[in-house]
Amino acid sequence: MTQPIPAGSLSGKTALVTGSSRGIGADTATYFAQAGANVVINFRNKAPRAEKLATQLRELGVEVLVVGADLTDPASVSDMMSQVRDAFGGLDLLVLNASGGMESGMGEDYALVLNRDAQLNVLDAAVPLMGDGSRVVFVTSHQAHFIRTTPTMPEYEPVALSKRAGEDALRERIPGLAEQGIDFVVVSGDMIEGTITATLLERANPGAIADRRESAGKLYNVSEFAAEVALAAVEPIPSDNTRLVGDVSSFG
Repeated sequence: MTQPIPAGSLSGKTALVTGSSRGIGADTATYFAQAGANVVINFRNKAPRAEKLATQLRELGVEVLVVGADLTDPASVSDMMSQVRDAFGGLDLLVLNASGGMESGMGEDYALVLNRDAQLNVLDAAVPLMGDGSRVVFVTSHQAHFIRTTPTMPEYEPVALSKRAGEDALRERIPGLAEQGIDFVVVSGDMIEGTITATLLERANPGAIADRRESAGKLYNVSEFAAEVALAAVEPIPSDNTRLVGDVSSFG
């Protein structure tokens, strides 16, 4: 695994990454810890995996808080932020990474509840802990970011629409966040090799990932995209508050 952020450059900072017991979230949290940040690992139902990651990150010499929280439950989110305040006093980086909507057996509005409503609630609960110079990073996909102008696979469309709704709602908060000295950036990537979403899409639409890889020329893997998410937390923010990762020529 590469180390995109220089060691020690985030010493004294605290970062919370939602959905960070595995995948992109886990690698992003790892990059922050490698740079010296104290890390909050959030999970919904993967406690052993979250604790294993925490053990690995503590070996880097940083403090790690593991918090199980259902982001669709405001009381659960509020409790998580209370634990963050008690452990670290505040929050410098918030990465809104957790998303979903393709899981089976959930309500038909689950994607919107998780990808829009929960994102806003987590942000609102975190803002009182954040001060001047802190930053919020929202993680999305090109398929969602460009859904208004470029159709996506039918199997993914409800998720894409809900994530775009979440992005739009979060963007409306940018002026208010700026008044408090809090930066905001969206990181959008193509399909990511090895993610749960890619696996579910491939199951529903065999050949979809290979087709997209051929069209784009390259698809990022989990650790490569996580590096871009981590960099978005420290590099200058583009004027449109959007960091596009990978080829976007087929998106209008």
